[in-house]
Amino acid sequence: MDTTKLSKMLYGGDYNPEQWDESVWPEDMRMIRLSGMDIATVNVFSWAMLQPDEVTYNFETLDKIMDMLHQNGIFACLATATGAHPAWMARKYPEILRVDFDGRKRKFGGRHNSCPSSEVYRKYSVQLADKIAERYKDHPALLLWHVSNEYGGECYCDNCAAAFRVWLRQKYGTLDKLNEQWNTRFWGHTFYDWEEIVPPNILSEAWHGDRTNFQGISLDYARFNSDGLLDCYKLEYDALKKHTPDVPVTTNLMGTYKPLDYFKWAKHMDIISWDNYPSADTPFSFTAMTHDLMRGLKDGAPFLLMEQTPSQQNWQAYNTLKRPGVMRLWSYQAVAHGADSIMFFQLRRSIGACEKYHGALIEHVGHEHTRVFRECAELGSELSKLGDKILGARAKSKVAIMYDWENRWAIEFSSGPTVALKYVDEVHKYYDALYQLGISVDMVSFESDLSAYDIVIAPVMYMVKPGVADRIEAYTKNGGTFITTFFSGIVNENDLVTVGGYPGELRKVLGIWAEEIDALFPGQTNKIVMKDTLGNLQGEYSCSILCDLIHSEGADVLAVYGEDFYQGMPALTRNRFGQGEAYYVATSPEASFLQGFLGELCEARGIAALPGVQSGVEVTERVKDGRSYLFVMNHNAEAVNVDLKDGGVDLLTDRSVSGVTELAGRGVMIVEA
Repeated sequence: MDTTKLSKMLYGGDYNPEQWDESVWPEDMRMIRLSGMDIATVNVFSWAMLQPDEVTYNFETLDKIMDMLHQNGIFACLATATGAHPAWMARKYPEILRVDFDGRKRKFGGRHNSCPSSEVYRKYSVQLADKIAERYKDHPALLLWHVSNEYGGECYCDNCAAAFRVWLRQKYGTLDKLNEQWNTRFWGHTFYDWEEIVPPNILSEAWHGDRTNFQGISLDYARFNSDGLLDCYKLEYDALKKHTPDVPVTTNLMGTYKPLDYFKWAKHMDIISWDNYPSADTPFSFTAMTHDLMRGLKDGAPFLLMEQTPSQQNWQAYNTLKRPGVMRLWSYQAVAHGADSIMFFQLRRSIGACEKYHGALIEHVGHEHTRVFRECAELGSELSKLGDKILGARAKSKVAIMYDWENRWAIEFSSGPTVALKYVDEVHKYYDALYQLGISVDMVSFESDLSAYDIVIAPVMYMVKPGVADRIEAYTKNGGTFITTFFSGIVNENDLVTVGGYPGELRKVLGIWAEEIDALFPGQTNKIVMKDTLGNLQGEYSCSILCDLIHSEGADVLAVYGEDFYQGMPALTRNRFGQGEAYYVATSPEASFLQGFLGELCEARGIAALPGVQSGVEVTERVKDGRSYLFVMNHNAEAVNVDLKDGGVDLLTDRSVSGVTELAGRGVMIVEA
């Protein structure tokens, strides 16, 4: 998105005036302007309003909405309205309805309820996107296109079964190749005709939860499902671009949402946008990691925060209010990690259905004299004051964590060695250790260029895709520090084990081989006993979940296990490889080990913490035109003293700050230097 056209960071949110009588609209406009907001996402779930039957389109209400936004100086993030099909369509064309994991045919209801393989759904969704683009292509309010809404879910209907077979033909070419890669001689599953292949749901290969009899089949279906929904997005994208080639197109993603491979989706998005809904007890580092993952989808480019709640959510078991200052703090956390917008769901609370208790700028009372409105207006004033200083600014990181959706699917489809292994949790353990140390991190894909980083971490790299091992070897040989963990290098891209000893293709760079993998019961632990000190890292540490029983093939043994029959076997190794080094962490350690281990490696590479970091205080940096913008955010409810060293000017107060400075509870500083 070309931020040079903007004078300030976008501020606004989802707005559904079609749910209200038009007499309410002028008051909405007054309060939206009063809050300092300048963008509204409209038309998200308006398909039934725009198309009351198969041949009729009615844009009268949307025309009024678009004109009203322009007259009030508010940009439109205009959605294609295809997130939920109309009831008449489901009745006339029941083949557009999804079949769920249990094999049940859906009725009309909910949202994300359209079969992505349905030609009927694709036809009418593209027609609607085309008509909207043609009608509003020159409208002065139009700033950004928003395709559908929060794509997700799966379908296992006959449409999808047929489309899956086509997808498989394109991937494998022949049944012989497919049978080989799926290992179908196991349990006598050899396929002799493409029509014999069915989706892997509870009626065929899958169990409840993530487990499946044939990981290769389920893994390919996960890819197919992500690709099928992406195809639906791309069809609408093309329809919009035909009329408005210069207007950016996005769709709102959902962080670490499992079913969609967002790195693949990002290639077809002009700008990344996502919806951030942490719980009150979500670790701050997890939210930070997810922001960084969204930034990493397009090689570090800034993203849009498309949705968050100004106060409370509606779908969690316990929907706590955001305490005073938390909305502002979490908004700036998004900006600190790369957001170029702050947007909410929603601007006015609906009066019925499941989101009537979801927070909004304008509460049910209908006026601006509320705590939530005051906080939103104060934030709007600050964003106006900041202007365009931070727009387009980039983060700087010398450490990267490799993340991959297909790797996650494969791990969690696995029948063994433990149900306790969760990919995102293991990734977060390494991210959290760096977060606590005040070290900036880029989240990158398995395809990313690694050469810019001093340290690259690939937690639980179970699946090694073609070419990845070669790139890791080249990175390490050229002086990089590579770290991976237990349960890595096990399978190829189709979940076939790489024989010859774990960690397969990573064995050479790591200088080890793993003979067995022990799964520990919940609450059961072993010990990591440091053999050689690594800087200040010494003594004993707890570990859990899995323990790889490894042998050195040239790697230095830095730590060993302290208990069980494999006491004394390596638990942490370092292999000198070319000009670099590769570490293998053979188990899942406690947090203090990871902080000490990664802290020592960062110090050795000259990677320093940002100033001001301490318990509960998050610090990040964005850089633009040679200027540094240091975000210092106090997640504690109480004031703290932070050491800003040389400091600079706090853009939020225009105050010069340096050295030891007090930061209010849940306070924020943006220090320009």
